[in-house]
Amino acid sequence: MTSNVGPMPATALRMVTDEEIASFHRDGAVLIKQVLPAEWVQLAAAGLDAAIAEPDVMSAELANGTLRVDQFPAAKSNQLRRLVDESPIAEIVGRALQSPVTFYMDQMFHKLPGLVAPTPWHQDTCYYNLDGHDLIRAWVSPDPVARNVSLEVVRGSHLWNATYAPLAGRNAATNESARDQFESATDDAPVLGRDVYQTWSYASGVRDQSLPPVPDIDANRDSFDIIGWEYEPGDVILFHGHVLHSALGDVVSERTRRAHASLWAGRDVCYLHRAGQIIPDPIGLYDHEPKTGQPLMDFPDVFPIAWDPAG
Repeated sequence: MTSNVGPMPATALRMVTDEEIASFHRDGAVLIKQVLPAEWVQLAAAGLDAAIAEPDVMSAELANGTLRVDQFPAAKSNQLRRLVDESPIAEIVGRALQSPVTFYMDQMFHKLPGLVAPTPWHQDTCYYNLDGHDLIRAWVSPDPVARNVSLEVVRGSHLWNATYAPLAGRNAATNESARDQFESATDDAPVLGRDVYQTWSYASGVRDQSLPPVPDIDANRDSFDIIGWEYEPGDVILFHGHVLHSALGDVVSERTRRAHASLWAGRDVCYLHRAGQIIPDPIGLYDHEPKTGQPLMDFPDVFPIAWDPAG
């Protein structure tokens, strides 16, 4: 897939404010209003449409086919690759995190019009072979998103010092092959090897049931401090890799919603062999055979510094 778009704005429409930075670190998420230039919003739309038109093994149909989630869509869309490599998103992320940042991976979300299924509450940390506090998502969409179907988070949950069990993966208690896979995990190789790029699904991994379950937030909403936003194209939602988040639903929407979520890592993020790994490592990392505890920035050919406050 190629892109004929020429030079694009290298800077954001405005600086991230001190108040927005403080909100991110305090709350675990922040909506940064009207910061991404329109040219990048248009390129994101083209890149998402290109990825939607090209499902692959990293595409998963969820919620009775009303939601599609793709892992690593920038690998098949030059427009999304440019969004990651050249747009102001890396600087926006780095300024919020107050750290050099490197791009780790991305996802695409495509929700069809009609009855919108809610996204269950979850935490991203447990899905990846990653450890560390400096993890941040940048969520952008070329489509307006109403508050009643938007992303929401439990304020401050990134500071709870808890890693919750994933919602995906096979159950080792009832599946013998899953139990064997989980029990044979070592620090010598990732549970999901390079070959999983030919066969991956959310059932490729095993749910780590040694981790605590996600609290039943929907049944006790009044007990949690939940924040969310109405989103407009040009906004960027930043949320911490450890924060509990979901997306509202159970309402009828007349609009398609396309979204791109990129995951970025700061200087303290290290590799961690998880027995319950759900998402495979970025393909270029397999050649390095990383060990638990190795900083991602030890692998600059895979994870180059995308933005550094030192310039």
